[in-house]
Amino acid sequence: MEQVQKMTLGDTIKVYGKQLFSFIRGRTKTNEDAEDILQEVWYQLSRLTNVDDLESISAWLYTVSRNKITDLYRRKKDRHLEDFTFESDDGSIEIKDILLADDNEHPELTQFKEIFWQSLFEALDALPPKQRSVFIRNEIEDMTLQQIADADAENIKTIISRKGYAVKHIRQRLEPLYREFFN
Repeated sequence: MEQVQKMTLGDTIKVYGKQLFSFIRGRTKTNEDAEDILQEVWYQLSRLTNVDDLESISAWLYTVSRNKITDLYRRKKDRHLEDFTFESDDGSIEIKDILLADDNEHPELTQFKEIFWQSLFEALDALPPKQRSVFIRNEIEDMTLQQIADADAENIKTIISRKGYAVKHIRQRLEPLYREFFN
């Protein structure tokens, strides 16, 4: 019969700490929020009296983390446009959540989405047709660049180049909008 070694709280933190923080950080707006949630998860784990009864400590940690993240966003009563953004691992600000948010109770968000989509379509209309096509099929229709290359009978490097030019153009066109709303 295999003997299972019990892990201390310290061992659990060493084993799961970094990956759990990364998981939480990817779903929160700031490092501070992620650190607070992680601290709450460790505290909740330390308060458990039946740790040995858990089938999977990993599953428990991630479930509690998801619940704590949900609780964080439920507690935020006064939501601003900035609450829908988060900083990615490379330091860039992601606004995808703003555009996909189904939140009609916040006029600032509704206004931003309307202006953004109008500006995006204007930027797309200004692109050469092949660049526009690659961008739309990749970003909106979720086709991979390889699928686009195969469908167009083009070299993958050509498709990557077209997508790169399209992204650069769109970023330049949308930058003033971003600065207006977030500064």
